[in-house]
Amino acid sequence: MEKARKFSVKGFSTILLIGIVIIGLVAGALTGYLLGSLPLSEKIKVLENELIALRQQTANLRTQTIVNNTYIFGGNISLSDLYEMVKDSVVIVRGVIVQYDVFRRPYYNQVQGSGFIYNFSGQMVVITNYHVVGGAINLTITFINGNGYAATVLGLDPYVDLAVLSINAPQHEFKPLEVVSSSTLKVGDIAVAVGNPYGLAGSMSIGIVSALGRTITEEETGGYPIANVIQTTAPLNPGNSGGPLLNLQGQVVGVTTAIVSDSQGLGFAIPSNTILREIASLVTMGYYDKHPWLGAAGVDMTYEIAQIMGVNVTYGWLITQVVSGGPAANACLRDGTKRVLIAGQYVTVGGDIIIAINGIRITGLDALSAYIEENTTPGQTINLTIMRNNQELTIPLTLGARP
Repeated sequence: MEKARKFSVKGFSTILLIGIVIIGLVAGALTGYLLGSLPLSEKIKVLENELIALRQQTANLRTQTIVNNTYIFGGNISLSDLYEMVKDSVVIVRGVIVQYDVFRRPYYNQVQGSGFIYNFSGQMVVITNYHVVGGAINLTITFINGNGYAATVLGLDPYVDLAVLSINAPQHEFKPLEVVSSSTLKVGDIAVAVGNPYGLAGSMSIGIVSALGRTITEEETGGYPIANVIQTTAPLNPGNSGGPLLNLQGQVVGVTTAIVSDSQGLGFAIPSNTILREIASLVTMGYYDKHPWLGAAGVDMTYEIAQIMGVNVTYGWLITQVVSGGPAANACLRDGTKRVLIAGQYVTVGGDIIIAINGIRITGLDALSAYIEENTTPGQTINLTIMRNNQELTIPLTLGARP
């Protein structure tokens, strides 16, 4: 991951000094002119007004940059105060994975990630990633003060890379974070990640929300996409997984989950809406089984695909395969008929193109997955708008649950 651009106290101080000098020069020139043409009493008054204005402009520059070397954002929110507010809530999650060599002899690898404390109806739990604890034994939780405790798994959902743990720790250790809806997030919002990259406990990084509604696929999802993922420029590294992504109020808006190798400032977080939707099932039942299923595979439409197919839409989701007996098959959706080479890749073309769900425009897999995951449940009937043979059709489809 590329190191995020650093906020430099020295740089801000230089800008502040330059600003003060410029203001001083302008004020001096104006004052000199006025002093040469006004009576003494009016000259003094002009000087006093200029001094007041200069002080106000200097104060404004300071509040926009640095106050006492503390980074300040809108609403007088200090990053150092934010860190102090949340640091005791973020924990290190450790475990051991047992693997076997070709002779079936066991060997052990330690896994490590992050997590945070959450209060679910009075029960204190730790939220983290599935890929941090899935298949691990001897799980432990360590607070930033160094106190460690044994942990057990309460619930797992590999389809969204979430896990919930319980720990037997004294009540005074628990300082839960508030989880709020991620629906209010906008691209450009400040995003703060706190976790334990490379085991460096309690590390904080900052960036912005660089995109919303992304779709990612991890090894643990069995090929199913994780929908509506938050993309952020906040630097994430191995060990950050499972930690909170926070807004400037210290509220959880996501769970950091993945980085793209060799990328430049590109990380992902599971949206907090997913936590709010699943937490009750994960804690009480140990799993979540309400992921809706379309029963089809496909690719995003492009201009090149549209040219090959001879259709007049360049957006949407092209169905390349329909699962026999699945919801798409039962709705008589059609899959591709032939494979062609397009821009260096083979694509199965000729199938239906989904361009809207319940009247909401679908531009590709990101939009399709996000809408289905956020707005539907298994057994619900949705109306698909499709393009078939250059004709627009509306087809009802009853969603299933993932097999």
